[in-house]
Amino acid sequence: MKSFVAIVPARLASTRLPNKPLADLGGKPMVVRTAERALLSGASQVVVATDHADIVAACREHGVQAIMTRADHPSGTDRIAEVSAALGLADDAVVVNVQGDEPLIEPALIAATAALISAAVPMATAAHPLHDLHEVFNPNVVKVVLDKAGRALYFSRATIPWHRDGFAATRNVLPERYAPLRHIGLYAYRNDFLKAYPLLQISPLEQQEALEQLRVLWNGHPIAVHVTEAMPAPGVDTEEDLARVRQFFAPASLV
Repeated sequence: MKSFVAIVPARLASTRLPNKPLADLGGKPMVVRTAERALLSGASQVVVATDHADIVAACREHGVQAIMTRADHPSGTDRIAEVSAALGLADDAVVVNVQGDEPLIEPALIAATAALISAAVPMATAAHPLHDLHEVFNPNVVKVVLDKAGRALYFSRATIPWHRDGFAATRNVLPERYAPLRHIGLYAYRNDFLKAYPLLQISPLEQQEALEQLRVLWNGHPIAVHVTEAMPAPGVDTEEDLARVRQFFAPASLV
């Protein structure tokens, strides 16, 4: 298995769910639960990247390495780039960005995404087939289309690819053998590309779609995509999400 480092960005501020990284899940903060899942992936090192001392303290209390970063980073990618530099990682090291609000993320998914990085492919992510009509047309569900090599052609909030004949016949059910790919917000990078990422020119496409990964494609860099048949467990954005995820960490469910 390819060696990789997992970095978990975690900001304390959240408009929809204040103090989200420190939310209790069965006796441990959410960010710690996420770091523990990342450790199960086989990562050689797992580090939390944060802008707040309370998160550093909570991680250290549970034996998780954490590094303070600047508070003004525009994205999680910029935050993990600062940490990769602080760790002194080699240019060919593989770094995986595991979002801090994914305490149920599948460890095998992290490893499979990291394995796609090579000298020719500096960035990778993941996706799964959609079978729900509502999600296919939901702009909050990001879709991705691939080329024959399994690399991203485009990411969009729109319904892509558009099944012209299938949707002309009916809009009430999905056309037969039609399953668009939903993008999963998990990213792996070759470290030299991660360091160069903040210097890439901002794309008008990413601004229109509000999708940061379009900057990479717009600047001519490939993104490999690992496709998994399984729909990932839910992340946490709202109080409702938190209540649902807490059920997995009830005493009878803990592993």
